[in-house]
Amino acid sequence: MKVALIGATGNAGSRILEELVRRGHSITAITRNPERMKDLPCVVAKQGDANNVADLAPLLTGHDAVVSSLHFMASDPHKLIAAVKQAGVKRYLVVGGAGGLEVEPGVRVIDTEHGVPEPYRPESRAGIAFLDELQATQDLDWTFLSPSEQFVAGERTGVFRLGSDALLRDESGRSWISYEDYAVALVDELQTPSHSGRRFTVGY
Repeated sequence: MKVALIGATGNAGSRILEELVRRGHSITAITRNPERMKDLPCVVAKQGDANNVADLAPLLTGHDAVVSSLHFMASDPHKLIAAVKQAGVKRYLVVGGAGGLEVEPGVRVIDTEHGVPEPYRPESRAGIAFLDELQATQDLDWTFLSPSEQFVAGERTGVFRLGSDALLRDESGRSWISYEDYAVALVDELQTPSHSGRRFTVGY
């Protein structure tokens, strides 16, 4: 597939890029600083501003799918969605956040006393708003993949669980997923869509 990846140099984005390369996809890596990109096969790095629809849309044109891996506070869902639509790309996958996942019915991680530390709450709320915007969007095949509570560097094991709207925890009660296994789950979804128009989550 031809995939445009916005935010290809971040923690999640760089692992998603490597997973796409591993599986033989053709990638346009869109970043503000393409000079930071590693030289990888089947990857073309292009400079682009995710907050400028006129700048971004032409870079997305001609791709089978767009993946965005951006900090929510530094991006605008209206502009990103507009750019994807303007480019005529039908499939859009978003690296989500865990704050909107439920710890029990009707109670989200962000609603709990210790769920999201105060410095991260604005980012978490922005991620929830991004999902709200996607859910109100028509004529776009989107998917929002939320990581677990702890989103950390680790190993690519390929062994994890998928969920829908509830936070996942392992046998010890820890809610976590590595960037590497998150990337596996996201590219699985890209290749074999099973959560179109929905949020889902991944964890151990």
